[in-house]
Amino acid sequence: MTEHVTDTVDTDDELLTIDEAAALVRAPVATLRYWRHLGTGPHSFRVGRAVRYWRRDVLAWLNEQTIHSGPPRLDTHPLTQRD
Repeated sequence: MTEHVTDTVDTDDELLTIDEAAALVRAPVATLRYWRHLGTGPHSFRVGRAVRYWRRDVLAWLNEQTIHSGPPRLDTHPLTQRD
């Protein structure tokens, strides 16, 4: 008799391809490759020849970007400047 094991993997522990990570951050794959080259994007690693991302690392990186970017400055937009 064979038991069926249910997949109970937490979605934060999901392993993402570069295409899936790019979709999650809403950036082109080429941008993720460039960030990887610069060392500024979400943490990534290789499994064989393929680049992979942990979902939790991508989400943490996104959260870090929102913390460090701060609120937008209204006085820098040309339409909000007064004479």
